[in-house]
Amino acid sequence: MAAATIVHDTSEAVELCPAYGLYLKPITKMTISVALPQLKQPGKSISNWEVMERLKGMVHNHQFSTLRISKSTMDFIRFEGEVENKSLVKSFLACLDGKTIKLSGFSDILKVRAAEFKIDFPTRHDWDSFFRDAKDMNETLPGERPDTIHLEGLPCKWFALKESGSEKPSEDVLVKVFEKFGEIRNVDIPMLDPYREEMTGRNFHTFSFGGHLNFEAYVQYREYVGFIQAMSALRGMKLMYKGEDGKAVACNIKVSFDSTKHLSDASIKKRQLERQKLQELEQQREEQKRREKEAEERQRAEERKQKELEELERERKREEKLRKREQKQRDRELRRNQKKLEKLQAEEQKQLQEKIKLEERKLLLAQRNLQSIRLIAELLSRAKVPGGSLCRRQPHPGCPRCPPLKRGWCHGAVSPLAAAVPTKPALVPRMTAPAR
Repeated sequence: MAAATIVHDTSEAVELCPAYGLYLKPITKMTISVALPQLKQPGKSISNWEVMERLKGMVHNHQFSTLRISKSTMDFIRFEGEVENKSLVKSFLACLDGKTIKLSGFSDILKVRAAEFKIDFPTRHDWDSFFRDAKDMNETLPGERPDTIHLEGLPCKWFALKESGSEKPSEDVLVKVFEKFGEIRNVDIPMLDPYREEMTGRNFHTFSFGGHLNFEAYVQYREYVGFIQAMSALRGMKLMYKGEDGKAVACNIKVSFDSTKHLSDASIKKRQLERQKLQELEQQREEQKRREKEAEERQRAEERKQKELEELERERKREEKLRKREQKQRDRELRRNQKKLEKLQAEEQKQLQEKIKLEERKLLLAQRNLQSIRLIAELLSRAKVPGGSLCRRQPHPGCPRCPPLKRGWCHGAVSPLAAAVPTKPALVPRMTAPAR
């Protein structure tokens, strides 16, 4: 479908559904063909743009709404032009049909032929003959008789619910728009069915050249008269939308009668069954995805748990290793301290033994000094005795036991030297270091 075009003159618009700003505007197209001369010089060509500008200049004070090239060959160039109103078509045709164009640099003239655009729209004879000759159609059943209109190229935004804020078309809006021609039995917008593309293998989302999303729809009337009135009203018309700001745009739509039994009871039931199967299949896929997701989550949880256990084990080993290292350090420190203590005790014991030996020697020396002093004192005291006798006892003359040299002394007398010097020194108790 062609892109929407801006409409400056809405005087010929016919109301379709003013509540939604929808109108019908006559198609004001024409076909212009320009015959090209045979080019004799090689490398020389005719500019399509120059020919188009010459055509625009031939309509004098009027101008085309749109003018585009529909086909270009070596023999002719075909243009499609559109004007604002139906009344201007005849004046444009009078200015163009049968006229000639003289291009600069070419001696031959170009002949111009213009005619009103032939609209591809089915007639009453077309659908009557189709349903009469179709052997698989039962005209007593809905959908198998001329009662359904097939529309293509409808802009989605124009048929969306205003309060919804969405640009998706609504079946309710479609019913309100086309119930003007008669009571509607059923409507169908394939793009609203999420399973339709999978069922038919078709893409129901189409874009126009302007980038707007279009859709197709089926409208089934309960009575034949409603179908006739709708087809008659849509013949030679394009759809126009008029906004709240007063600006209007129009686009061409394709209208035909349904020849596929799309809204017959059998087709509807078949689509429902297919939709149900697809829904069940989708549920199975979702269930499979859910199970796979749960299994994946369980696997991830087990992997996380395994990693946590491994991390805990590594942490335990690190702590055990650190604890052993600390224990070894403590043991080494304890042994080192024990050795230091034993060495200190040994040194103290050695110092104590040396001190005891020194004290014993001092005591021994003191005793010997004392004995020497006593001996000297005794000797000095004895030396002062008259007669030089050293004996304290009376002599025993004639004692047989006294030797001759010592006669006169008692055998029990003690020698002064022996009395002064003891035969055995007194024992001094040995001091030992107290045990720690």
